[in-house]
Amino acid sequence: MQVSIVIPVRNEAENIIPLLEEIVDVMKGADAYEIIVVDDGSNDQTSQVLNQALQRVDMLRVIQHELSCGQSTAICTGIKVAKFAVVATLDGDGQNDPADIPRLYGVLMQQREESAQLWMVAGWRNKRHDSTWKLFSSKVANTVRGGLLGDKTPDTGCGLKVFFRDKFLELPYFDHMHRFLPALIIRAGGQVISVPVNHRARSKGYSKYGTLDRLWAGITDLMGVIWLKKRATVPVIKEI
Repeated sequence: MQVSIVIPVRNEAENIIPLLEEIVDVMKGADAYEIIVVDDGSNDQTSQVLNQALQRVDMLRVIQHELSCGQSTAICTGIKVAKFAVVATLDGDGQNDPADIPRLYGVLMQQREESAQLWMVAGWRNKRHDSTWKLFSSKVANTVRGGLLGDKTPDTGCGLKVFFRDKFLELPYFDHMHRFLPALIIRAGGQVISVPVNHRARSKGYSKYGTLDRLWAGITDLMGVIWLKKRATVPVIKEI
């Protein structure tokens, strides 16, 4: 297994060290890997904590945004500097379980042998540990998005995904694009499969993105993805 693990963080000083320790433990059997933490303009102690972690974790790389640019931009920054052909992303709050990374990687490589068009394996938090309101709003959003985009993905909001770096970089970039990755991949001619993953309650800190913020941004972005989808053409190519 060779993989670049990209983690966007903003004000996660309390969670990042335990998460890094988990990843190092889980990845002991990997052939090669790196951990890229993108600090998206944190204004707590995240920067100091990461500087200390650099002295202890050999595989760690830290990229900093001077100002917060949002989760999608942080993810893109990490993927652009990644060394390996396969990228795994997960959130920095500790709710995604790093133990799922090797399993999703294995599914991607195994299923890739059967379908060359498989670009991504997406995590599916089928047993979530969130507030009632967050669960409700997420279910509504996934239902509406899935109905309009037909991406057949039950949980696009899960930060845990494993995919091919070069295919990601072919996708059109826009703010909040991380919420629509399956639809964008399908639009480009790729395939996505969803696999149940472990989900944990947040033990420290709080979510940096409000429900209403996601709602209004999501409506605008959804219309944009629908526009992109209607104008997509995937050619069937053969060499003569």
